[in-house]
Amino acid sequence: MKKILIVGNWKLNGNKKFLINFINNFKKKKKNIYKNCNIVITPPSLYLDAFNYLTLNENINLGAQNVDVNVFGSFTGDLSVKMLKDVGVKYVILGHSERRINYYENNFTVLKKFILLKKYNLIPIICIGENYDEKKKKLTNKICINQIKIIIKKLGIKSLNNTVIAYEPIWAIGTGKSAKPEYVQNVHSKIRSYISKYDKLISKNIIIQYGGSVNEKNAKSFILQHDIDGLLIGNSSLKLNSFIKIIKEVSNLKN
Repeated sequence: MKKILIVGNWKLNGNKKFLINFINNFKKKKKNIYKNCNIVITPPSLYLDAFNYLTLNENINLGAQNVDVNVFGSFTGDLSVKMLKDVGVKYVILGHSERRINYYENNFTVLKKFILLKKYNLIPIICIGENYDEKKKKLTNKICINQIKIIIKKLGIKSLNNTVIAYEPIWAIGTGKSAKPEYVQNVHSKIRSYISKYDKLISKNIIIQYGGSVNEKNAKSFILQHDIDGLLIGNSSLKLNSFIKIIKEVSNLKN
Protein backbone atom coordinates (compact mmCIF):
# COMPACT_ATOMS: atom_id res chain seq x y z
CA MET A 1 0.00 0.00 0.00
CA LYS A 2 1.59 3.29 -1.07
CA LYS A 3 1.42 6.11 1.41
CA ILE A 4 -0.37 9.38 0.71
CA LEU A 5 2.16 12.03 -0.33
CA ILE A 6 1.61 15.47 1.20
CA VAL A 7 3.88 18.22 -0.14
CA GLY A 8 3.90 21.71 1.36
CA ASN A 9 5.19 24.28 -1.12
CA TRP A 10 6.10 27.43 0.79
CA LYS A 11 7.04 29.35 -2.36
CA LEU A 12 8.54 32.82 -1.63
CA ASN A 13 7.29 33.01 1.94
CA GLY A 14 8.64 32.79 5.47
CA ASN A 15 11.83 33.75 7.27
CA LYS A 16 14.22 32.12 9.73
CA LYS A 17 11.97 32.79 12.73
CA PHE A 18 8.94 31.39 10.92
CA LEU A 19 10.89 28.28 9.93
CA ILE A 20 12.09 27.54 13.47
CA ASN A 21 8.66 28.12 15.02
CA PHE A 22 6.90 26.03 12.39
CA ILE A 23 9.21 23.03 12.72
CA ASN A 24 9.39 23.10 16.52
CA ASN A 25 5.61 23.33 16.86
CA PHE A 26 5.09 20.69 14.19
CA LYS A 27 7.26 18.30 16.19
CA LYS A 28 5.15 18.90 19.29
CA LYS A 29 1.82 18.36 17.58
CA LYS A 30 2.59 15.65 15.07
CA LYS A 31 2.55 12.50 17.27
CA ASN A 32 1.42 9.77 14.87
CA ILE A 33 -0.64 11.96 12.57
CA TYR A 34 1.30 11.02 9.49
CA LYS A 35 1.78 7.28 9.98
CA ASN A 36 0.15 6.66 6.59
CA CYS A 37 1.54 9.77 4.91
CA ASN A 38 4.87 10.84 3.52
CA ILE A 39 5.40 14.51 4.33
CA VAL A 40 7.56 16.83 2.21
CA ILE A 41 8.10 20.54 2.77
CA THR A 42 9.81 22.79 0.23
CA PRO A 43 10.99 26.00 1.94
CA PRO A 44 12.74 28.84 0.08
CA SER A 45 16.20 27.68 -0.99
CA LEU A 46 17.96 30.00 1.49
CA TYR A 47 16.55 27.92 4.36
CA LEU A 48 17.09 24.40 3.01
CA ASP A 49 20.14 23.67 5.14
CA ALA A 50 18.53 25.03 8.32
CA PHE A 51 15.38 23.02 7.62
CA ASN A 52 17.42 19.86 7.19
CA TYR A 53 19.19 20.46 10.50
CA LEU A 54 15.95 21.13 12.38
CA THR A 55 14.26 17.99 11.05
CA LEU A 56 17.04 15.45 11.58
CA ASN A 57 15.56 12.14 12.82
CA GLU A 58 12.05 13.37 12.00
CA ASN A 59 9.78 11.81 9.40
CA ILE A 60 9.74 14.97 7.31
CA ASN A 61 11.35 14.98 3.88
CA LEU A 62 13.11 18.04 2.50
CA GLY A 63 12.13 19.29 -0.93
CA ALA A 64 13.38 22.05 -3.20
CA GLN A 65 11.19 24.32 -5.29
CA ASN A 66 13.52 24.31 -8.28
CA VAL A 67 16.91 23.23 -9.62
CA ASP A 68 19.16 24.67 -12.32
CA VAL A 69 19.96 22.84 -15.56
CA ASN A 70 23.69 23.32 -14.89
CA VAL A 71 25.73 21.36 -12.36
CA PHE A 72 28.51 23.94 -11.87
CA GLY A 73 30.08 26.99 -13.50
CA SER A 74 29.45 30.66 -14.14
CA PHE A 75 25.72 30.75 -13.46
CA THR A 76 25.22 33.49 -10.88
CA GLY A 77 22.32 32.97 -8.52
CA ASP A 78 21.51 29.39 -9.49
CA LEU A 79 21.48 26.20 -7.39
CA SER A 80 22.73 22.91 -8.77
CA VAL A 81 21.41 19.41 -8.17
CA LYS A 82 24.66 18.54 -6.34
CA MET A 83 24.17 21.48 -3.97
CA LEU A 84 20.60 20.42 -3.24
CA LYS A 85 21.64 16.86 -2.53
CA ASP A 86 24.49 18.10 -0.33
CA VAL A 87 22.05 19.82 2.07
CA GLY A 88 19.70 16.86 2.33
CA VAL A 89 17.11 17.53 -0.38
CA LYS A 90 15.18 14.42 -1.47
CA TYR A 91 12.37 15.81 -3.66
CA VAL A 92 12.47 18.61 -6.26
CA ILE A 93 9.49 20.35 -7.86
CA LEU A 94 9.80 20.70 -11.64
CA GLY A 95 7.71 22.61 -14.14
CA HIS A 96 5.49 24.48 -11.70
CA SER A 97 3.21 26.79 -13.67
CA GLU A 98 4.73 29.80 -11.92
CA ARG A 99 8.14 28.77 -13.31
CA ARG A 100 6.67 28.19 -16.75
CA ILE A 101 4.86 31.54 -16.80
CA ASN A 102 7.29 33.83 -14.97
CA TYR A 103 10.56 32.29 -16.13
CA TYR A 104 9.47 30.96 -19.52
CA GLU A 105 10.30 27.36 -18.69
CA ASN A 106 8.85 24.75 -21.02
CA ASN A 107 8.66 20.98 -21.41
CA PHE A 108 12.24 20.86 -22.71
CA THR A 109 13.49 22.75 -19.65
CA VAL A 110 11.66 20.30 -17.42
CA LEU A 111 13.19 17.39 -19.32
CA LYS A 112 16.73 18.71 -18.80
CA LYS A 113 16.15 19.11 -15.08
CA PHE A 114 14.46 15.72 -14.85
CA ILE A 115 17.52 14.05 -16.39
CA LEU A 116 19.77 15.66 -13.79
CA LEU A 117 17.57 14.66 -10.86
CA LYS A 118 17.50 11.07 -12.04
CA LYS A 119 21.27 11.04 -12.45
CA TYR A 120 21.72 12.14 -8.83
CA ASN A 121 18.90 9.98 -7.43
CA LEU A 122 16.58 12.78 -6.35
CA ILE A 123 12.82 12.42 -6.76
CA PRO A 124 11.17 14.74 -9.31
CA ILE A 125 7.71 16.14 -8.67
CA ILE A 126 6.61 17.02 -12.19
CA CYS A 127 3.88 19.66 -12.28
CA ILE A 128 1.47 19.47 -15.18
CA GLY A 129 -1.79 21.23 -15.92
CA GLU A 130 -3.90 23.35 -18.22
CA ASN A 131 -4.86 27.02 -18.17
CA TYR A 132 -8.44 28.23 -18.22
CA ASP A 133 -8.64 28.68 -22.00
CA GLU A 134 -7.31 25.17 -22.56
CA LYS A 135 -9.86 23.85 -20.09
CA LYS A 136 -12.70 25.59 -21.93
CA LYS A 137 -11.48 24.06 -25.19
CA LYS A 138 -11.44 20.63 -23.53
CA LEU A 139 -7.71 20.23 -24.07
CA THR A 140 -6.90 19.27 -20.48
CA ASN A 141 -6.01 15.63 -21.11
CA LYS A 142 -3.99 16.42 -24.22
CA ILE A 143 -2.00 19.15 -22.44
CA CYS A 144 -1.25 16.96 -19.42
CA ILE A 145 -0.22 13.94 -21.44
CA ASN A 146 2.03 16.00 -23.69
CA GLN A 147 3.86 17.29 -20.61
CA ILE A 148 4.62 13.69 -19.64
CA LYS A 149 5.09 12.24 -23.11
CA ILE A 150 8.30 14.18 -23.79
CA ILE A 151 9.99 12.41 -20.86
CA ILE A 152 8.75 8.95 -21.82
CA LYS A 153 9.78 9.40 -25.46
CA LYS A 154 13.25 10.62 -24.53
CA LEU A 155 14.10 8.44 -21.52
CA GLY A 156 11.67 5.54 -21.62
CA ILE A 157 8.85 4.57 -19.29
CA LYS A 158 11.21 3.19 -16.63
CA SER A 159 12.35 6.76 -15.93
CA LEU A 160 9.00 7.32 -14.22
CA ASN A 161 9.97 4.92 -11.45
CA ASN A 162 10.44 6.90 -8.23
CA THR A 163 8.80 9.92 -9.82
CA VAL A 164 5.79 11.97 -8.72
CA ILE A 165 3.30 13.62 -11.05
CA ALA A 166 1.45 16.64 -9.66
CA TYR A 167 -1.64 17.71 -11.56
CA GLU A 168 -2.12 21.43 -10.91
CA PRO A 169 -4.66 23.15 -13.14
CA ILE A 170 -3.24 26.64 -13.62
CA TRP A 171 -6.64 28.26 -13.19
CA ALA A 172 -6.90 26.80 -9.66
CA ILE A 173 -3.48 27.75 -8.28
CA GLY A 174 -3.69 30.48 -5.67
CA THR A 175 -7.16 31.49 -6.81
CA GLY A 176 -9.21 29.82 -4.09
CA LYS A 177 -11.09 28.00 -6.87
CA SER A 178 -10.11 24.37 -6.55
CA ALA A 179 -11.16 21.88 -9.20
CA LYS A 180 -13.98 19.52 -8.31
CA PRO A 181 -12.73 16.16 -7.00
CA GLU A 182 -14.57 14.30 -9.76
CA TYR A 183 -12.93 16.47 -12.40
CA VAL A 184 -9.48 15.81 -10.93
CA GLN A 185 -10.21 12.08 -10.67
CA ASN A 186 -11.04 11.99 -14.37
CA VAL A 187 -7.78 13.73 -15.31
CA HIS A 188 -5.72 11.48 -13.03
CA SER A 189 -7.42 8.42 -14.47
CA LYS A 190 -6.54 9.51 -18.01
CA ILE A 191 -2.91 10.12 -17.00
CA ARG A 192 -2.66 6.71 -15.35
CA SER A 193 -4.30 5.05 -18.33
CA TYR A 194 -1.78 6.68 -20.67
CA ILE A 195 1.16 5.46 -18.59
CA SER A 196 -0.45 2.00 -18.44
CA LYS A 197 -0.07 1.67 -22.20
CA TYR A 198 3.68 1.55 -21.63
CA ASP A 199 3.90 -0.25 -18.28
CA LYS A 200 0.98 -1.35 -16.09
CA LEU A 201 3.05 -1.78 -12.94
CA ILE A 202 4.51 1.72 -13.15
CA SER A 203 1.04 3.07 -13.85
CA LYS A 204 -0.26 1.37 -10.72
CA ASN A 205 2.59 2.45 -8.45
CA ILE A 206 3.28 6.00 -9.59
CA ILE A 207 2.03 8.74 -7.27
CA ILE A 208 -0.26 11.25 -8.97
CA GLN A 209 -1.14 14.06 -6.60
CA TYR A 210 -3.38 17.11 -6.91
CA GLY A 211 -2.55 20.74 -6.24
CA GLY A 212 -4.63 23.88 -6.60
CA SER A 213 -6.23 25.77 -3.70
CA VAL A 214 -6.20 22.71 -1.43
CA ASN A 215 -7.31 23.45 2.12
CA GLU A 216 -8.56 21.70 5.26
CA LYS A 217 -12.14 21.80 4.00
CA ASN A 218 -11.63 20.06 0.66
CA ALA A 219 -8.51 17.88 1.17
CA LYS A 220 -10.44 14.79 2.24
CA SER A 221 -12.74 14.89 -0.78
CA PHE A 222 -9.75 14.69 -3.12
CA ILE A 223 -8.01 11.81 -1.37
CA LEU A 224 -11.24 9.81 -1.37
CA GLN A 225 -10.92 9.62 -5.16
CA HIS A 226 -9.36 6.41 -6.42
CA ASP A 227 -6.55 7.91 -8.50
CA ILE A 228 -5.54 10.85 -6.29
CA ASP A 229 -2.53 9.70 -4.28
CA GLY A 230 -1.55 12.92 -2.55
CA LEU A 231 -1.74 16.69 -2.34
CA LEU A 232 0.59 19.53 -3.30
CA ILE A 233 -0.39 22.33 -0.94
CA GLY A 234 0.54 25.99 -1.23
CA ASN A 235 -0.98 28.60 1.07
CA SER A 236 -2.44 26.12 3.59
CA SER A 237 0.99 24.58 4.17
CA LEU A 238 2.11 27.89 5.69
CA LYS A 239 -0.57 27.66 8.36
CA LEU A 240 0.57 25.04 10.83
CA ASN A 241 -2.86 24.16 12.24
CA SER A 242 -4.38 23.89 8.77
CA PHE A 243 -1.49 21.77 7.51
CA ILE A 244 -1.74 19.38 10.45
CA LYS A 245 -5.50 19.16 10.11
CA ILE A 246 -5.15 18.22 6.44
CA ILE A 247 -2.68 15.47 7.32
CA LYS A 248 -4.97 14.15 10.04
CA GLU A 249 -7.99 14.24 7.73
CA VAL A 250 -6.38 12.18 4.95
CA SER A 251 -3.97 9.95 6.87
CA ASN A 252 -6.19 6.90 7.18
CA LEU A 253 -8.39 7.26 4.11
CA LYS A 254 -6.70 4.71 1.85
CA ASN A 255 -5.99 1.91 4.31
